[in-house]
Amino acid sequence: MAQALKTALGSGLLSFPVTHFDAEGRFAAESYKSHVEWLSGFDAPVLFAAGGTGEFFSLKPAEIPGIVKAAIEAAGDNTTIVSGCGYGTEIAVEIAQSVEKVGATGILLLPHYLIDAPQEGLYQHVKAVCDATDMGVMVYNRDNAVLTADTLARLCDACPNLIGFKDGTGDIGLVRQITAKMGDRLTYLGGMPTAELFAEAYLGAGFTTYSSAVFNFVPQLAVDFYKALRANDRATCEKILNDFFYPFMAIRNRQKGYAVSAIKAGVRLQGFNAGKVRPPITDLNAEEERMLDALIEPYRRKKAA
Repeated sequence: MAQALKTALGSGLLSFPVTHFDAEGRFAAESYKSHVEWLSGFDAPVLFAAGGTGEFFSLKPAEIPGIVKAAIEAAGDNTTIVSGCGYGTEIAVEIAQSVEKVGATGILLLPHYLIDAPQEGLYQHVKAVCDATDMGVMVYNRDNAVLTADTLARLCDACPNLIGFKDGTGDIGLVRQITAKMGDRLTYLGGMPTAELFAEAYLGAGFTTYSSAVFNFVPQLAVDFYKALRANDRATCEKILNDFFYPFMAIRNRQKGYAVSAIKAGVRLQGFNAGKVRPPITDLNAEEERMLDALIEPYRRKKAA
């Protein structure tokens, strides 16, 4: 299973569906499934349920298996579902085992909670999660959980089901050291907010693919950019960056947390009842939603008659 996931991860664009909530802030399964079903009709071989863009940080651990199960039911046979995972070691182990039971193919291990840790502690944390499951595991290097190349190599030796590395640091020197050291042992994923802004640099550093947050609401545009990038069509990449991604970045940068909130707003503007974000992040204000609405007008979803 782990090796099949590794192959799927490297075969195309990836994305993280937002988690839908109802007016009371509870998981809205039917709206979420409708959204995931729509996304699975585009060219993204793997979707990450309850990931960072899916507000993993605001979910109760007990909610996560239900979200993952709903994604699996909606995605169909051609789209692989991976789950977010994280917090402290014991909670992460429980989450991994709970989503494995409902049929997830793998997990993305987000940074542990709050505290900085030495490399040996990070090693023990990741190894404990890998040892607790047969699924493929990807580590997410960012914030307080940044593995060095040597620690990652130790983990690859100890954990056959560690199959992926996602970077959210933007430290191209470090990621190039990791890709040079580990070679094809891992699949490499770009994971900066609005990853398209960094995609060319990551591709040059040896990364296989990246996760697109905007795929949530402009999936065809995200696919078009990915294809142009892989074809080394710089003119098309620059046009899409100037027409869409740089204006989107300007909205995203207006407030902390908008890397998630702006994505969820885009999903709502495309006609899905995704609901509001949960605290501690906040939703776009009315002016910002109008700005985003105007930006996505050329990419409006065609609704069924």
